[in-house]
Amino acid sequence: MKLISAIIKPFKLDEVRTALDVAGVQGVTVTEVKGFGRQKGHTELYRGAEYVVDFLPKVKIEAAVADELLDAAIAAIETAAATGKIGDGKIFVIDLEQAIRIRTGETGTEAL
Repeated sequence: MKLISAIIKPFKLDEVRTALDVAGVQGVTVTEVKGFGRQKGHTELYRGAEYVVDFLPKVKIEAAVADELLDAAIAAIETAAATGKIGDGKIFVIDLEQAIRIRTGETGTEAL
C-alpha cells in the first residue's frame, strides 16, 4: 500500500478528483494549505500599496491506494493537475505500513 500526497492548484481540484475516481481510487482527503516552491510568491497591488504574497493557496490531496493502483493514480493526478505553468505542484509517494477501518476492523488493502 502507498500513501499519495499531492499539492496542486485549487482550481484543479474537481478535475483531479474526477480523474482519481475514474482510475479506481475510492477515497481522498483534501486540505486547503498555503506554501511556495520555486516561484517564491509574488507581489500584488492593493489600494496603491505593493506587498509581497509569500505563501500561495494550494490544495493537498491524500489518497491511500493499493500497489496495483499506484501508477494509474499518479498518471491521473499528473494529467488532471497540469497547466504547463510554474506552480502546478508536486506528488509524493510514501510507503504505508498498515491501514485499519475503524467501523469493521478490516486491515490492509481491505480497509481501503
